[in-house]
Amino acid sequence: MNKSIIIFFGLSLLFQVGCSQIAENTMKFNPLTLEETNIILNKGTERPFTGEYVNNKESGTYTCKQCDAALYNSSAKFDSHCGWPSFDDEIEGAVKHISDADGHRMEIVCANCGGHLGHVFEGEGFTDKNTRHCVNSISLNFIPEDKNSRSSTETAIFAGGCFWGVEYFMLKEPGVISTTVGYTGGKTKNPTYEEVCSHSSGHIEAIEIVYNPTKTTYEKLAKLFFEIHDPTQVDRQGPDVGEQYRSEIFYLNEEQKTIAEKLIKTLEEKGYRVATKVSKASTFWKAENYHQDYYLNKGSLPYCHGYTKRF
Repeated sequence: MNKSIIIFFGLSLLFQVGCSQIAENTMKFNPLTLEETNIILNKGTERPFTGEYVNNKESGTYTCKQCDAALYNSSAKFDSHCGWPSFDDEIEGAVKHISDADGHRMEIVCANCGGHLGHVFEGEGFTDKNTRHCVNSISLNFIPEDKNSRSSTETAIFAGGCFWGVEYFMLKEPGVISTTVGYTGGKTKNPTYEEVCSHSSGHIEAIEIVYNPTKTTYEKLAKLFFEIHDPTQVDRQGPDVGEQYRSEIFYLNEEQKTIAEKLIKTLEEKGYRVATKVSKASTFWKAENYHQDYYLNKGSLPYCHGYTKRF
C-alpha cells in the first residue's frame, strides 16, 4: 500500500473520530430551535424589546439555554432601557469575555459551552460597577427563587489583614464554593491596589466568600475568620501595617450582624480586646487578577496568618 493511500485512510479515520466526538459533545447539550441556533451558535441578535426577560423582575437565577450552567443572579439585573436584559456582574467564572469579530466590541459567551450570550460594555455609569452585560433573552432560561426554601448559596465578607492569607484558609473550609479578594468600605469607585495602599480611596483589603449553607454556616465561617487572624490588632496584621489591613466584618443582613456581635462578645468574655469592627456591607470591588488565589498559584504559605483556636 503506497503512502498516499495510507494518509487518505488515516485522515478519514481522524475525521470519523472527530465527528463522533462532536456528536457526543453536542448530545450533552439541550436541543435548540432554529431561532435559538441562529443566536446561540451563529452569534445572532434578537430584536430589542422582544425578549422574554427584558422586564423580568423576579428573584432567581438566569442559566444558559444550551447547557443549563448558572450565569447571572437576579440581584445583578438592572433596567438600562436598551431593549435587552442587562446585568452588571456575572456569577464568578460563568461567563467568558472575548474580542468580537468586529474588532470593537467585547463578546460574552457561556464559559461552560461557549454559547453566545451578547456583549459587555463598560463606562456607561448605569450602576456602581460601571458594567453592562447586554444579553439576548433567547440565550437564557430563568429559574425563580423558591421562597419556601433556603438559597442554594450564601455570601460572607470579611477583612482581616492581607487578603491573600485570609483566602488561603477560607478556601480549605468544607462548604466554601468560591472566594474573591477585593476592596470594600471606601468612598471611590473601581479602586486600584495602589490607591488602596496609598489610603486615598478609604478601602480595605477584604474577601467575598460564596458558600453552600447546607454544608457550612455563617457562624462557622465567622469563627474561622477570628481564628486565622489576630482580631486584637489595630490597623495591622503582623508585619502588614496600615488601615487597609484592619479587622472588619461586613454584614449582608441582620442575622449576620447578630452572629458577628455575639462572637465578639464571646471573645471579649474570654479576655480578648477585640478591635474588629462590624459594618454594613457596601460595594465590593474585585481586586486585580494577580491577587486572586495568590498562594494557591504561588505554591507557598501565608506569612502573616495562621490558625489559633479561640472558640
